[in-house]
Amino acid sequence: MSSLTLDAAEEIIDAAHKCAQAVGKAVSVAVVDAGGFPVAVLRADGARPLTPDIARAKAYTAAIMQRPGRMLKKWQESQPVFFSQLSQLPGAALPVMATEGSMTIKKDGEIIGGLGIAGGTADEDQQIAEDVLQALGYELEFAAWGVAGKPAENAGKEA
Repeated sequence: MSSLTLDAAEEIIDAAHKCAQAVGKAVSVAVVDAGGFPVAVLRADGARPLTPDIARAKAYTAAIMQRPGRMLKKWQESQPVFFSQLSQLPGAALPVMATEGSMTIKKDGEIIGGLGIAGGTADEDQQIAEDVLQALGYELEFAAWGVAGKPAENAGKEA
């Protein structure tokens, strides 16, 4: 069983901040373990004050739901009451956010954590997250919900 180390989390955060700087954005980046517990969170100089909390909620969602936030959007749209109740469960540490910039961290077929980016536009947050995880050798493919077997085509893009 793999785990997400502090060194790996810091590597992801450093790469995300460099990627964000390249597009002129000040972002906050959060990395959590597979259970949604924070490993590291860092707010860049100039990033808005609420962005660390948003990044944590995005990372938490990707880890505990075991899918990137973008894949959860249609589910959330089709069952808004269910989704709103998820955040109210006694064990829920943070809100569940089905949105861009929320990526599940997967290595060797195993989900080991979540990554949240906040501070750019939705598309910018998503692109930064995908680019960083891909560059560092993490997997970006996920099976569609309720489907066993190989990942859905373009799973990170649409569900």
